Amino acid sequence: MLNALPREGVGGARPQLPSPSLDSHQELRLDFSHVSSALAQGYDRPLLIIDPSIVRAKARRFMAAMPRVRPHYAVKANPHPRVLKTLIGEGAGFEIASIWELDLLLGLGVPVEEIHYSNPVKSRDYIRYARDKGVLWYCVDGVEEMRKIVALQPDAKLYARLEVSNAGSDWPLSGKFGVHAMEVECLLDEAVRIGADLAGITFHVGSQCRNAENWAIGIDLVKKIFHDMRVKGLKPRLLNIGGGYPVRHTKPIPSIEVIGDVVNSALADLPSDIRVMAEPGRYMVSDSGYFVCRIIGKEVRNGKRWMYWDSGLFSGMAEAHEGLQLCIDSDRKGALVPWNVGGPTCDSIDIVYKDLLLPADMEPEDFIYIPNAGAYTTAYASNFNGFPLPEVRFV
Repeated sequence: MLNALPREGVGGARPQLPSPSLDSHQELRLDFSHVSSALAQGYDRPLLIIDPSIVRAKARRFMAAMPRVRPHYAVKANPHPRVLKTLIGEGAGFEIASIWELDLLLGLGVPVEEIHYSNPVKSRDYIRYARDKGVLWYCVDGVEEMRKIVALQPDAKLYARLEVSNAGSDWPLSGKFGVHAMEVECLLDEAVRIGADLAGITFHVGSQCRNAENWAIGIDLVKKIFHDMRVKGLKPRLLNIGGGYPVRHTKPIPSIEVIGDVVNSALADLPSDIRVMAEPGRYMVSDSGYFVCRIIGKEVRNGKRWMYWDSGLFSGMAEAHEGLQLCIDSDRKGALVPWNVGGPTCDSIDIVYKDLLLPADMEPEDFIYIPNAGAYTTAYASNFNGFPLPEVRFV
């Protein structure tokens, strides 16, 4: 069920490699034969097909690449219970952003001490609920959030999220979250003043980060902050190197082994009493999935070709709308021409692509195949306009 040779589609031609560290290892992908088998069983709505054996393989590969780093899967990437059960079986911990995710994990028997609440901004009601369920570890990225948590749960263990370089990531995440370097000392001083157990530091290098050095830069910055924390009487015990580990779409990527070499070198002089964790989400599940949707109509408007899919911004394609370059495949072999692609809803914002190169002979009822789509497809989907959520099938 594991396939290291990609089925290259019309969006998936490999670019020239700018660096020997990029695309230096083979990447797994769900074998297309499973897509064919699934469609032979019938199709009535967008479909995500997942192979749990690839989820297992990715978890093991991550742990082998960075032996000191404990992965805490970012549940938001794909919260399907079968995905979570697979990662539970591989010994992963978990990172949550809401109490819905907390209840999901607790219902599957995950010990509460394996769960870290990494959403930097939480309501008081959510903090109380998590506290009453036994959660101890919370992320903060400012003095107000820290005060809020300590007032509700004085024994909470906190880790501060830093703003670090997101250069080289396809989807930068800095700006909305993260303590600026000039604000760190203020945060540390306030932790001492209110008696907060500020026990760790975390950072995020940006989603689909193709610059492995970002992790080394972040780790080196944290080491300096740990020194300042000790000077002020705080007791650092956790380094969380976040997410951002890339998967193969249309751009070359550094493998997890290349990233691991950078991380392992940066961690070499970190004291052994500092626990190290990460929050991989996309990396764990993306390669395990194929997303399939269908063309439901086409038109020519103002000289532009338009096609409409039964999946769009609200039903699985949100990341494409935001600029993630996915590999798009079809059964057609005609000359490539630019198409605008819209989703099925009546909302004018539901436009997935502009000038996407696809065969000129595409027709309604044709299938669209998107590999490496196990992350953030069904998780982003909604029932907007009354359209159904994508179906999920496992091989």
